[in-house]
Amino acid sequence: MRIIIYTRDNCVQCNATKSALDRSGLDYHLINLDEQPEEIAALKALGHRQLPVVRVDEESWSGFRPDKIAALRQLAATGA
Repeated sequence: MRIIIYTRDNCVQCNATKSALDRSGLDYHLINLDEQPEEIAALKALGHRQLPVVRVDEESWSGFRPDKIAALRQLAATGA
């Protein structure tokens, strides 16, 4: 399972998402859109209009989603 978080500096929901993933012991890769603005068009093409955007393999969601993070934690625990 590969987790990517698209974030920006000083983004409250982004920080909450990173903290929740850290507490869950899940590894992730960060892409800061302030440093890589060329990624924004691809996220908009997927229909995302808010941050963070979290991509897990082929699935993605935006905003702070504790329910989705809990599901990832369970997937990791079962080794799926």
